[in-house]
Amino acid sequence: MFKNKESEISAFLESAYVFADPKYPKFYKMDNLSKLGFLASEILLKDNEQARTYPAEEVGIVLSNASASLDTDVKYYKTVSDFASPALFVYTLPNIVIGEICIRNGFKGENAFFISERFDASFMVDYVDNLINNNILQCCICGWVELFKESYKAAFFLVDRNTDNPSVSTFFDTNQIVHIYQSNNG
Repeated sequence: MFKNKESEISAFLESAYVFADPKYPKFYKMDNLSKLGFLASEILLKDNEQARTYPAEEVGIVLSNASASLDTDVKYYKTVSDFASPALFVYTLPNIVIGEICIRNGFKGENAFFISERFDASFMVDYVDNLINNNILQCCICGWVELFKESYKAAFFLVDRNTDNPSVSTFFDTNQIVHIYQSNNG
């Protein structure tokens, strides 16, 4: 039996790491939000090498959530009265999850992390379409990664400019990603 919800989340993330088997020891130093996003990206890319066929500067990441890095911020604040943890402080920015994914995969393209009350599929589609249609990116990982207290969810999408090969191109529009996101809700 787990002692608390934090233990349950940690156990879930560790089990998912074992399942995904990325062989990446830096995983254990990450905060839970970064672990969740890292694992979602590992699963998304596991059997899809398409993102790695582009130059590193042409692969980007755009993510969002509702609570930024609040889960880690609360933990960090508790350490400030004794000894502020520099290792924890690094994770008090929500975009660090993007950095962890980029370091792992060598991606160097445009990236952004947005905060919104809920997953805004329309905004995500517009933003990513703009990056791809203006030749800023050729490929983009985008989606939602939320973790606060006992609540967590990740829904990632791989969007690829490649329209020559329908087996690797993704049909990317607001209705499609809302459908996928909602089908994962329960």
